[in-house]
Amino acid sequence: MSQEYVFGWHAVDAVLKREPERLQQVWIQTGRQDKRVKSVTDTLDSLGVRWKVVHRRELDERVAGVHQGIVAAVAESREWTEADLLAQLAASGKPPFLLVLDGVTDPHNLGACMRTADAVGVQAVIVPKDKSASLTPVARKVACGAAETVPFVRVTNLARFLRELKELGVWLIGTAGEASASLYQADFKGPVALVMGAEGKGMRRLTREHCDQLINIPMLGHVDSLNVSVATGVCLYEALRQRLG
Repeated sequence: MSQEYVFGWHAVDAVLKREPERLQQVWIQTGRQDKRVKSVTDTLDSLGVRWKVVHRRELDERVAGVHQGIVAAVAESREWTEADLLAQLAASGKPPFLLVLDGVTDPHNLGACMRTADAVGVQAVIVPKDKSASLTPVARKVACGAAETVPFVRVTNLARFLRELKELGVWLIGTAGEASASLYQADFKGPVALVMGAEGKGMRRLTREHCDQLINIPMLGHVDSLNVSVATGVCLYEALRQRLG
């Protein structure tokens, strides 16, 4: 069985609560004896999962990133397919609320987008299989558990999948600095997918052409753009405001 690492207390706790069957072994940094450690180790004992107290150096050697004193070896999670997502959308009975990331290659940005997507109730995050970050241990750590709660769908042909979403009645709203319409003029109330492009390059041409509407985020200062995860958060919370209204 293929194996991957998850690290950071939020990320490990999310696996522990939602997919404990994936846990294979856990390493905890020596010197920690607080309630959080006891709660986790008690749960691991009840599940029969091996855990070990080790020096920080061993954790540093296992993963590249701020592990916060805990690393877990887990079985690879099942990858969502396009068919899985389409079936879920059909069965949910709710208007789709999706996030599409076209060309976001930084795992820190991906993790931050996943975290916000979870917070606002996005039903899935969709990315192309090529030229896109995947759910690396770093992305999972930054996501603070959201990688275990929000379906992450990698599609072979993003343009074709966007057409399928449009056929289901999903309205595609893309962000572009040169767009004439503002974020606050967009209607996010119905079936909608927010499409975000990479920093600098933005969306690819075919992705842009499939959008039903292009919007910009008003910028009143001296900088002309936002970090993609910040921009995604701004847009998603405007969408949430409308959907709750």
